[in-house]
Amino acid sequence: MDMSFREYLHEKAEESRHNETVGYLIAIIGAVFFVGGLLETVVTIENPDWLLIIPYKMTSHPYSLLGLALTLVGIVLLFLGIILSVHYALDRAWYMEELRKAQALDEMKLKKKMKKLR
Repeated sequence: MDMSFREYLHEKAEESRHNETVGYLIAIIGAVFFVGGLLETVVTIENPDWLLIIPYKMTSHPYSLLGLALTLVGIVLLFLGIILSVHYALDRAWYMEELRKAQALDEMKLKKKMKKLR
């Protein structure tokens, strides 16, 4: 199957849009894990130690490790999702710009062809 350059750019722009949405979803999951880890730590531990905004207190109780793990995984997923979303949004912008250039070139060729026929 022969695919034109415009079709290729269109497909890549759609793929980037899909990947950007996946990045947003990863960021949302990260935010949920982060808030869940914070709430779990604050509710189960009476007087946690704080590292910036991350509450922790390592005790022998498994909830202390669970809260810290959820909080750290949430932060990682949140930042990863934001980075992926921005990356794929920039990719899509590039593909759309190239698609506009290809469209303009096709229109110029069509105008020249119409002039020759007159």
